[in-house]
Amino acid sequence: MPGQDAVFTVILCGGEARRLGGLDKTLIEIGGIPILSHILARLQPAAGSVAISANGNPGRFEPFGLPVIRDRHAGIGPLAGLLRALEWAADLGAASLLTVPGDTPFVPERLAQALSPAPSVAVSGGRRHHLVALWPVSWRGALERHLHALDAAGGARRGYGVRAFAEAMGIRLVEFPAVPFDPFFNVNTPEDRAEAERLFTARRCAPAPPPG
Repeated sequence: MPGQDAVFTVILCGGEARRLGGLDKTLIEIGGIPILSHILARLQPAAGSVAISANGNPGRFEPFGLPVIRDRHAGIGPLAGLLRALEWAADLGAASLLTVPGDTPFVPERLAQALSPAPSVAVSGGRRHHLVALWPVSWRGALERHLHALDAAGGARRGYGVRAFAEAMGIRLVEFPAVPFDPFFNVNTPEDRAEAERLFTARRCAPAPPPG
């Protein structure tokens, strides 16, 4: 089992992808490779330190050999996945947890190091990416209380947003350059998929930088 200093990561694959015909976004191929494989290659996680957060049939992720963790709170979106992810990391003795959406094929390498120390969230091009974040595992109790309070108040949908919780807890912003393109570009539509293909091809064909 990895030690506390290992980078623990959960890839959030809970989106319904309605604009992509219900396809599992993280399994969409870019350059003939599933987005999930792109993410894993860029993050290069240590064995035993990464899991997938997804509902439905876990068998679709079997080829990746990763544990699949399911939400315990249905119908409330990514905060449910975040809570379950924090619980998973706590069980492994982790102090912090990196979360990455499963539809972002171009996430930066050494992402956890760039976001350290927790708590922090990625920002690029003036936009906060609230699911690209490094979370203190100790926040899981606060998040569970937050969700229970929302349920008791009738579950105001706006309050279930990740941003509301993160800002209430005082998360730190970490800026990433958005050139030549946003590293947190995500695939939500057929047009996004086509653009991701174009970006992938451009990156693969770009000349290597001169030796430093």
